[in-house]
Amino acid sequence: MLCSMPLAVQAQCGGSFDSFVAGIRDEAIARGHDPARVKSFLTGARIDKKVLGADRGQGVFRKTFLEFSQSLISKNRLVTGKNRAEKFAATFDRIEREYGVSRGVLLAFWGLETDFGQVQGDYNTLNALITLAHDCRRPDLFRPQVFAALELYARGDFDPARTKGAWAGEIGQVQMLPDDILRNGVDGDGDGHVDMKGSSPDALMSAAKMLKGLGWRAGEPWLQEVVVPKGLDWSKTGLNHELPTSDWAAMGVTARSGNLPRGLKGSILLPMGRKGPAFMVYPNFRIYFEWNKSFIYVTTAAYFATRLEGAPVMDAASPEKGLGPDEMKRLQERLAARGHDVGKIDGILGEKTREAVQTEQERLGLPADAWPTRALLDAL
Repeated sequence: MLCSMPLAVQAQCGGSFDSFVAGIRDEAIARGHDPARVKSFLTGARIDKKVLGADRGQGVFRKTFLEFSQSLISKNRLVTGKNRAEKFAATFDRIEREYGVSRGVLLAFWGLETDFGQVQGDYNTLNALITLAHDCRRPDLFRPQVFAALELYARGDFDPARTKGAWAGEIGQVQMLPDDILRNGVDGDGDGHVDMKGSSPDALMSAAKMLKGLGWRAGEPWLQEVVVPKGLDWSKTGLNHELPTSDWAAMGVTARSGNLPRGLKGSILLPMGRKGPAFMVYPNFRIYFEWNKSFIYVTTAAYFATRLEGAPVMDAASPEKGLGPDEMKRLQERLAARGHDVGKIDGILGEKTREAVQTEQERLGLPADAWPTRALLDAL
């Protein structure tokens, strides 16, 4: 086991790339890695400008929930997901026994991340990680991943020249970062290695272990489509409000299919406002944000999981027209000027922006459903 001693050498982001790599090398050796192995690992490492371009251009999350979900949850993905559920039934049975994670949840991640292992990414993983560690936007996230990849290399589970994956350094069929693989990797097929790229049992078991470690609650739902009354107090909706399902039922909220579970607390999620689709989300839904920070991705993945387990197609209803990217940026600027923390001014309707929108809607006497419209922008 490598020591976690205080380090005299700290590789900083930015500046000369050669100096940066030298700092990584010195720190790795100080951590206890064999110098020859470190040299072999870092030989050929370089900046990948395509990675930086991908990091700066994540425009897909500017889509609405309906646009994003309807483009990703195709008939083919649903059919393939059900086929994979049958093919790997023994693996999913084991996962549910040992980790308590429902198969639909893992199938949805598997389908959205890599089309069930078919599209795993073509970026050299070491170059992706070292590029993002050198870049000063999020070095605190990616720099530790370089050392995690080095540890995987020492175990024989990473090839710095040949391991490829997503632009942000995720590897394999469910796209996990090296540090997550180190902590949660499971040899699901019993061959003595954790092969996230070539072994579906390894990838699925590892993802399940990670979700359990993040707090996944066995036997509980994560998301359920509901019908909400027109006169609901919209200010009570959103992830920042949670009530027992019995309270929601007393206010007229009903499950679109089946029943609301007893004994749980839930939040009403209106991804496109009170006139769009409506969901009840439960504690397990919040675990999704440990996998991916995007509100739109998380809601889509959670809904996809319910479809893979037999839920009907959601009622898209008739949402009010939202704001375009430039209008969203103007809205975020005005919200920030009023003291709200909306994060980066990026034109993306994330959870912080939603909460600020709802607060201002309530203050202005507008329906407080957290869906930004032109009326709100004009009022601000």
